[in-house]
This record gives sequence, structure tokens and C-alpha cells, in this order.
Amino acid sequence: MSTFMAKKEEVKRNWYIVDASDKVLGRMLTTVSRVLQGKHKPEYTPHVDVGDFVIIINASKVKLTGKKMQEKVHYYVTGFQGGLRKRMVGQTLQTAPEKVFHRSVKRMLPRSRLGKDMLSKLKIFAGTEHPHQAQQPKELFIRN
Repeated sequence: MSTFMAKKEEVKRNWYIVDASDKVLGRMLTTVSRVLQGKHKPEYTPHVDVGDFVIIINASKVKLTGKKMQEKVHYYVTGFQGGLRKRMVGQTLQTAPEKVFHRSVKRMLPRSRLGKDMLSKLKIFAGTEHPHQAQQPKELFIRN
């Protein structure tokens, strides 16, 4: 008996939808990252992207625990000399909540080409509207 290895051509991908309203950011995104990697499937293979697509709606209504809205800082660089900038997570959630989700999930995935492919299957929307109705996504259960 040999170990099962999934092949890229044989992977069947599902679509899941997550409503982020009143969910804790980190706890929700750990489940999302596991689905993107395919660790919830019995045919999980570390060197093959067997994960599913995930749609996150209502990204602007997510909760953060503690004082993270006021005290957690995201740093970014403009590319110019002395261009290190910082912004509080609360400000970023108001202006571009997709960036907070994208950044958090990206850091939970492998740092390789495989991780970039996994991240491309994540679709984030600030509101309730999304253009992926044709894929008939199933709801992904996430505890609060």
C-alpha cells in the first residue's frame, strides 16, 4: 500500500462563502486559511494546491478583540527614502477592509509560489454584493 498523493489536474474545488459581520478577525481567518490550503480535505497533500475558493462578505463589519482597533499598527513603505508610514488598524478597516483581511491571511499561508496560488483563491468584499453567484457557494460554518 502506498501513500496517496493528489495531482493538480484531479483536484475538485468547491466555493465557500463567509459572512464576516460580528465575527472575530483572527479566529475567522484561521479557518479560512485552512480551507484555502485544503487541510480540511482527506486528500490534503503539502506540495499540491488542493484548497477551495473562499468568498468573504461584510468585511467592514468584522470585530477585533481588546484594544486592537486603536493600538495595533500596520506599517508600510512608500518606496521613497524616509517613506516608512504607519496606520492604525481601525483606520484601515474604515477605508479599505480588504487590505486587513488580505494581509492577515497572507501571513497564515506558506511563503512560496504555492502560497501565492492559495491566496489568489480568496475573494474579499466590504459589502454584501459579490459577482460569484454563478459558482453557487456553500456557507462555511465558523464559530464566534
